[in-house]
Amino acid sequence: MRANPRKIAARLVHVLILFVFTVLLAFPFYWMVVATFKQNLDMYKMDNNPFLFNLPPTLANLHLLFYETRYVRWLGNTVMVGVIVVAITLLLSVPAAYALTRLTGKWGERLGIAIFLTYLVPPTLLFIPLSRVVAVLGLQDSLWSLVVVYPSFTVPFSIWLLMAFFKSIPKELEDAAMVDGLTRLGAFLKMVIPISVSGILTVIIFTFTLVTQEFVYALTFISPEAHQMVGVGIPIFLVRGDVYYWSSLMAACLIASLPIALLYNIFLDRFIAGFTVGAVK
Repeated sequence: MRANPRKIAARLVHVLILFVFTVLLAFPFYWMVVATFKQNLDMYKMDNNPFLFNLPPTLANLHLLFYETRYVRWLGNTVMVGVIVVAITLLLSVPAAYALTRLTGKWGERLGIAIFLTYLVPPTLLFIPLSRVVAVLGLQDSLWSLVVVYPSFTVPFSIWLLMAFFKSIPKELEDAAMVDGLTRLGAFLKMVIPISVSGILTVIIFTFTLVTQEFVYALTFISPEAHQMVGVGIPIFLVRGDVYYWSSLMAACLIASLPIALLYNIFLDRFIAGFTVGAVK
């Protein structure tokens, strides 16, 4: 059988589009890898950029990053705060979303929308009241200030996201489980939670990504170098006056972004399902 020219053309266009998007999305990581090992002269000479090495690669940029800054400490601070905030977000958002979903009438949906609207409030408007909370609790210059502040914008969005998942689960499944002897809590833990794994993973990735990328609160509430988050420590201590340590900056960004990029790719299908649930009936 002869191949249909239209199908071949459509296939070629599809492959071409995928190739273009792959190159565009992969190029930042490629450039960070190349820039990490470039010498300063190789970085600043326009004739030598943006592709391959012209001068021999060097490890001096990594030495500056790991031995002349507290980069490892910043990474540890970010992971610690991220894990704690993720745990708090799940503990608050999962039961809240389930309760709002199972409320009778339209009150559950209205309350869910009202909670989501708080996520849309700009951080600049919340800055003053949250600063007051941090000052009253005596958490200034402490990582615990971020643990207190970050759930204020991770919990509302997570509740709204999980409500869509819980709405897609028929009540009859829980009723059947309770007929078989499970309590409401048992049905929730053994029936609802396993079905909602995609939504929970989406919440975890979303929350951890927000923690690593947030800048305003981390910059304002924490001053000591040893307590900085990675998103604040990198631009502050690798930019000294009018001197930019571009290669070390690229190395720091690459190391910090690779784990998150891997998480997104490993759980890509579940992540897409987490954001598109309920979009198609």
